[in-house]
Amino acid sequence: MSNRGPYRGRFAPSPTGPLHLGNARSALLSWLAARAAGGAYLVRVEDLDGPRVRPGLEARILEELRWLGLDWDEGPDVGGGRGPYRQSERGGLYAEALSALRAAGLVYPCFCSRAEIALASQAPHASDEGPRYPGTCRDLGASAGARRAASRAPAWRLRVEEGPVAFDDGVRGRQAFDVAGTVGDFVVARADGIPAYQLAVAVDDAAMRITDVVRGDDLLPSTARQLLVYRALGLAAPRFAHVPLVAGPDGERLAKRHGALSLGELRERGADPRAVVGLLAAISGLAPAGSRLLPGELVAGFRLGTVSREPARLDPGAVAALAARPAGGGRG
Repeated sequence: MSNRGPYRGRFAPSPTGPLHLGNARSALLSWLAARAAGGAYLVRVEDLDGPRVRPGLEARILEELRWLGLDWDEGPDVGGGRGPYRQSERGGLYAEALSALRAAGLVYPCFCSRAEIALASQAPHASDEGPRYPGTCRDLGASAGARRAASRAPAWRLRVEEGPVAFDDGVRGRQAFDVAGTVGDFVVARADGIPAYQLAVAVDDAAMRITDVVRGDDLLPSTARQLLVYRALGLAAPRFAHVPLVAGPDGERLAKRHGALSLGELRERGADPRAVVGLLAAISGLAPAGSRLLPGELVAGFRLGTVSREPARLDPGAVAALAARPAGGGRG
């Protein structure tokens, strides 16, 4: 089942760190896709990781996105009919989803620690969730489960059947992932009661009627797990398009070690936001190098298919030079 209503896109930042240019590029491309389709655009704040959330950062992120020239129709600061737009305020929806999965027998309690999983796993595969889960608690009897529950609260894992999970990606084309072979049964709710990312994002995108998700391709492997959550809950899945990450001169994912300034640092040092948009457009193959643009100037004729499938390399020196440019002038 798939969403095919009027286009609804989104950007979902996490207020745990500053927006870097890779985040900004994902936001720009997802915004362009929504506006080119004449659709709605939402901002949802993913703030479930409470200890890592930094006070005041949500407001700063929203300010920086507006400084870049982006706008949104629904979000934590403007409201909308599908809110609330902070994950920390949507706990009831996640609890309902977990209850439905439990009632259907599609999840089971897991009492294993990370160390126990690492010791028990015989497979060489590893994912962003760590070693493949070997299924230790999959068929744990009721009495054994009750004994373990007396001393340790369980996480909840989704039962994953064997076989590839395939989907068509708007940038990468046909994709298939063997979730059972590489990840195994995966966590949808942590032992502390916090919903896992894969559950929360699927529940939220379905509830907000998101039709299209444009994001960085570091999340490409997560898509298969999210599709399994959609199926288990009987929810409509959006279309997905994963754009290549922004890399440093060495070809590795852009990081602090490359010395690139964050979006906030560029703003504070007086960079022209049009020059920043121009740089992001240039490394995406959407504009000539040195352009200065408003995001709206890129909407006409925008297609995700024109975005390069190769990592976008960014020279930190070129980024630093933006902060030295005076504002003013027009398109370069």
